[in-house]
Amino acid sequence: MTEVVTITSADDPRLADYRDLRDVQLRENLEAEHGLFLAEGEKVVRRAIEAGFTARSFLMAPRWLDGLADVLERSDAPVYVLPEAMAEEVTGFHVHRGALASLHRRPLAALEDVLADARSVLVLEDLIDHTNVGAVFRSGAALGFDAVLLSPRCADPLYRRAIKVGMGAIFTMPWTRVEDWHSGLTDLAARGFTTVALTLAPDAVPIEQAVAGVDRLALVLGSEGHGLSQRWETSAQRRAIIPMAAGIDSLNVAAASAVACYVASHR
Repeated sequence: MTEVVTITSADDPRLADYRDLRDVQLRENLEAEHGLFLAEGEKVVRRAIEAGFTARSFLMAPRWLDGLADVLERSDAPVYVLPEAMAEEVTGFHVHRGALASLHRRPLAALEDVLADARSVLVLEDLIDHTNVGAVFRSGAALGFDAVLLSPRCADPLYRRAIKVGMGAIFTMPWTRVEDWHSGLTDLAARGFTTVALTLAPDAVPIEQAVAGVDRLALVLGSEGHGLSQRWETSAQRRAIIPMAAGIDSLNVAAASAVACYVASHR
């Protein structure tokens, strides 16, 4: 059973995991150094614990104790209880969903393990916006994809904002990073996947056509600014486009992923 600790000062050193949550660079460095990540909101905290992640601690306003009582009963981590105004002082933002948890990260999964039983995977190249990464995970999970692969420079899917937007999809969706960026897509092809890149390349065909008849699919999405690198665009076996009405050439990568995953799920 967890220990409930009433906090009376925002300077309490036991709250170190929760400080300055709006400073992205600081948080990324701190979380990587200490092997932790944060989950925000009752539903997301619950999903993290149910997925088997081990809590370091919890932080919440008193009114959230009852709603998470069953989760807290299964944990040995302390729960720090404090007024909502003090929680905002500690974290740097209004914790409107009431509850936070600091959890231990797991070692990065091996590529072979992530792909072992996968039929449909998303491959992300250099998505740097945590919101977009979380949205892509959520779309993939909702529409039947089996795994996500990230290039080395992609944003951290275990960053608080990515987890929140993805509604905890990161906890159940197998994922890892592609260590060898240069040959990443050719390696997937050698493993039996048909690599289909979403791009505005001149030879791109409608997404429905590109995924038709494909068994093991690797759907490749590029960065928010320039899209896919020339290397990945040309090394993909097929190039696909989502047909647009006149005057619009593309969608935000999060929206595009949802459309493409839906089409791919019906192939």
